[in-house]
Amino acid sequence: MNNSGNCIDKKHYVLVHGACHGAWSWYKLKPRLESAGHKVTSLDLAASGINMKKIDDVHTFSQYSQPLLHLMATIPKNEKVVLVGHSLGGLNIALAMDKFPKKVAVGVFLAAFAPDTEYRPSYVVENYIERIPPSEWFDTEFAPSGNKTSILLGPEILAKELYQLSPIEDLELAKTLVRPSSLFVEDLSQQKNFSKERYGSVPRAYIVCTEDLTIPIEYQLWMIQNAGINDVLKIKGADHMAMNSRPRELFESLQKIAAKYA
Repeated sequence: MNNSGNCIDKKHYVLVHGACHGAWSWYKLKPRLESAGHKVTSLDLAASGINMKKIDDVHTFSQYSQPLLHLMATIPKNEKVVLVGHSLGGLNIALAMDKFPKKVAVGVFLAAFAPDTEYRPSYVVENYIERIPPSEWFDTEFAPSGNKTSILLGPEILAKELYQLSPIEDLELAKTLVRPSSLFVEDLSQQKNFSKERYGSVPRAYIVCTEDLTIPIEYQLWMIQNAGINDVLKIKGADHMAMNSRPRELFESLQKIAAKYA
């Protein structure tokens, strides 16, 4: 214990959701981390969860990431957070690491898109889209939205590819709460690479979900190798939504990573 009565190893976890989801997707993990004495911020990105913006009014990936970038700007200079990005959220945390490298103890990619410093930020998403046969998007709705394509995950793809090992209640919650989002490929393909000196200087860890049908394990492993991430943990039996299908194992994995870096 230190003088203020807090546990010395109290960490600040910042949890960043994936496309079409929101802060709500962390509802099982957040109380677990908090009851272990940590500070947890799970936020809604623009046009996600209860954020009031509509996806049609969000034109760039940077605008989509604004709630996270705003939070990072408010973190005191002498503090560092444990940034956790799920799925598309891996690109949001990479952007935050690139802009605020000194405020991040470690960036954790949970079954997430993990960019490198050699290619444009869109590279890992474009490469992924090329590998997915159209039939595997099931009932996902794609629509033109200004300078980008919006995407809405339907009940079938949620059930078959994201939540197939999660409790049925979590699938129902998702079917009720998902909102249109975007992969922002058009904008990301115009952006500069994340830099070796900034993004590349922050410790990175990857949590592989072995039963993920959304971002299959082969692709997770390819991104890990491509991005040069050395610290890799696996959660056996986790679908894409590890926070629902394996919340205890995810909690333990994050504790392990944070103990090493934060």
